[in-house]
Amino acid sequence: MSGRPATAADWVSGARLRTLPLAIAPVALGTGAAIVATEPGSYHWVRALLALMVALCLQIGVNYANDYSDGIRGTDANRIGPARLTGGGAARPKAVLSVALAFFALAALAGLTLVVLTGQWWLLLVGAAAIVAAWFYTGGRRPYGYFGLGEVFVFVFFGLVATGGTTYVQVGTVNTESWLSGIGIGLIACAVLMVNNLRDIEPDRASGKRTLAVLIGGTASRVVFCVFLLAPFLIAGFFGLFYPLAWLTFFVLFLAAPAALITVTAKTSKELVLALKLTSLAALAYGVLLALAFAL
Repeated sequence: MSGRPATAADWVSGARLRTLPLAIAPVALGTGAAIVATEPGSYHWVRALLALMVALCLQIGVNYANDYSDGIRGTDANRIGPARLTGGGAARPKAVLSVALAFFALAALAGLTLVVLTGQWWLLLVGAAAIVAAWFYTGGRRPYGYFGLGEVFVFVFFGLVATGGTTYVQVGTVNTESWLSGIGIGLIACAVLMVNNLRDIEPDRASGKRTLAVLIGGTASRVVFCVFLLAPFLIAGFFGLFYPLAWLTFFVLFLAAPAALITVTAKTSKELVLALKLTSLAALAYGVLLALAFAL
């Protein structure tokens, strides 16, 4: 416990900015896919920005919610990385929870605006499911993140739902470009979670947090990480047959390949933190470059 009050820098750190590319990339891909599916000149930029607000606020909200839930459970007591607001004693648990709920509320507000603009009221169920899934990742009595299911949530909501949803609210359909690119970015998001949990594998095991990395062990986790990270380039290669600019996505391997090599050979948590940063940047670059290939 630090005993000192949280500073502005602590609160910014609590938002875990390095995870925000996981929110931006699927929205970029979904928007690129929407441009493919619509007529020239009918780009819904307001809806795209609202979808981005939903994704960013959900990501930040789940980060603070995880800080709160892991902190009150005592899971962060053994963590190796930077101290968390709740677990480190820098902020009162209720304050962290309030910030998490505020970001969830902002996401809900942006989502409700999208529902009104599209007239698709059933999307309220999708939004509610996203918020519930975000909370119960580490919250509640039996959080699914403690039973090796975190990657499932990440793949579905930060891959398929975020990408497909962004496309749908703009053009009223979800095309092949959206589904396949959603799979690609969902897998990279899983890679980010995997390397993060690989870094924390020992403290998580000691705290009873059974992430997928804890369940399958360090060696298998490194292999699965590489599969998650590199398989999306098969999808990019497929799109390269139809969108010539999609081949530019392979420049992202200059980020992904070192991340894979570092993860496979890492001996220290600092090395895995570097791999985590590279993987997050790879997610953003993959999403933006493939989205531009669709749009141009």
